[in-house]
Amino acid sequence: MTLTERTANVAVWAIAAATVIFLLTPLVVAIVVSFGSSNLFTLPPPGWSMRWYQRLMNVRGLSSSLIVSAQIAAVATLVSMLIGGMAATALARGRFAGREAIAAFLTSPLMLPGLVLGIAFLQAFRYAGLRDVWLSLALAHVVITIPYIARTLYSALTLFDFSLIDAARTLGCSAPQAVTRVLIPNLAPAFLTSGIFAFLASMDNYAVSIFFTNAWTKTLPIQMLNLVEEQPDPTIAAISSLLIGLVLLLLLLCERMVGLRKIAEM
Repeated sequence: MTLTERTANVAVWAIAAATVIFLLTPLVVAIVVSFGSSNLFTLPPPGWSMRWYQRLMNVRGLSSSLIVSAQIAAVATLVSMLIGGMAATALARGRFAGREAIAAFLTSPLMLPGLVLGIAFLQAFRYAGLRDVWLSLALAHVVITIPYIARTLYSALTLFDFSLIDAARTLGCSAPQAVTRVLIPNLAPAFLTSGIFAFLASMDNYAVSIFFTNAWTKTLPIQMLNLVEEQPDPTIAAISSLLIGLVLLLLLLCERMVGLRKIAEM
């Protein structure tokens, strides 16, 4: 290896390390503060305590908002997988005019500002006479999460060799058997990856959810914002640390089931 190559290699590793540190620093700060004894966001904390995690049990409305967020995210993910899966299959297998334009349009909810989407949903639901908060949240989150499902499955389907389905049929499998034994196992990493992204995107959504909450039905991000405004103490850091733990748990589950390398390739 020449001197130039060694220098370039060191530079690449230095940039990668700096990027990782830049991305992880806010998470580390939140975790450290959550175990501090101070009433303020102090670094380093004067002492260590579990008081902010114990306080979570007494925060009014926190458990109900967590349940609402989990329900909305689960329903939105399941419905998006159904709709997005059918859309991705049609785009990958169909041959019709405007196919590429439709594929690009499916990502439009990710390109528009969340406040613009929220106002549009609000006006549309009012025009349709939809007043139910929970159902409004679920429908809005379905639109938000469909791009994660459709684009990931579309990419996976374009790389899948559909002649394997024909080969399974010639070996005696029926059409449903060929799909369940050949197609679904090959697309399992894409389903899992897109489902996790969609679930986390729904759990984390604030910009759209704020238009469809009331005093009785709030999602977790809205409840966290209210908590910061009412009592700005490290309780919010404890909630954030638990959410970070949830993400790590999901990544560990993915590693066990399909491997992080396959997920990164999606």
